[in-house]
Amino acid sequence: MFKVVTPRYSQEFERWTDALETATSLMPQCKKWTEDVRIYLLGELVWVYSRSHKYPMYIGAGIYDRLAQLYLQETLEAEAAKEDS
Repeated sequence: MFKVVTPRYSQEFERWTDALETATSLMPQCKKWTEDVRIYLLGELVWVYSRSHKYPMYIGAGIYDRLAQLYLQETLEAEAAKEDS
């Protein structure tokens, strides 16, 4: 579903939160101006970090809101799973 890509790394994830955590951990590895960290959702670029921008960018209309809702949903599901165990 989600795919995190850098010049030296590529991995797929089912959950947005896992992809975001991995991409955030890879940000310090971007040493050159031409390197970036990208997250794709079903082949569509939705998030990118590069040294040319101070903060990561969400790509596309409504993507930030959609991913924020997904993040909240996944967090609530994780909390519910912890309570059930």
